[in-house]
Amino acid sequence: MNQQEHIYPEFGRMLNRADKERLLRQRGCVLWLYGMSGSGKSTLANALERRLYQEGKMTQLLDGDNVRTGLNQDLGFSVAERRENLRRIAEVAKLFRDAGLVTIVSFITPLEAARQAAREIIEEDLSMVYVKASFEACAARDPKGLYAKGAAGDLPHFTKAGTLFEEPAAPDLVVDTEQMDLNTSLDFLYEAVQPLMEVKPK
Repeated sequence: MNQQEHIYPEFGRMLNRADKERLLRQRGCVLWLYGMSGSGKSTLANALERRLYQEGKMTQLLDGDNVRTGLNQDLGFSVAERRENLRRIAEVAKLFRDAGLVTIVSFITPLEAARQAAREIIEEDLSMVYVKASFEACAARDPKGLYAKGAAGDLPHFTKAGTLFEEPAAPDLVVDTEQMDLNTSLDFLYEAVQPLMEVKPK
């Protein structure tokens, strides 16, 4: 029996996205930050959310490590499980966007195919932001000690230079954290999210 056979999605009687955006006086959107571990994604995501909060914006931050301790705690780090991890988070991000929230996603998202899959799920009001830093810079920062463990062979699925992380072909935005300090990077991101949050005229 098809597992989907007796599932009947219902959307017609539910409050729609536009109703919620009018209430919040903002447009729901998704800002998806991706890059290698240590590139500065989480730092930027947290700083951006705090700035938007201070301006009265309703936000939701989805961080890779946090999601893996809850929603996706059943998943490991094989290619297939990473794909499922990102599929789930893209669906969750879409739900938050449709609720009118400015949704900030911070995930490594190492493969181009996974980034494209996220685009196909979320579809609109999405900006994919490559938080760029060289392998050497990320390894030197190593805030979680992952590079040291990876070099010792303790993390066989850890994203390494030239293996599981693919450089993006056409990112919507690039934030180079080796060339820009935190404040400059934050200002750059803040300006990028402004047009996404604007309520479009009828």
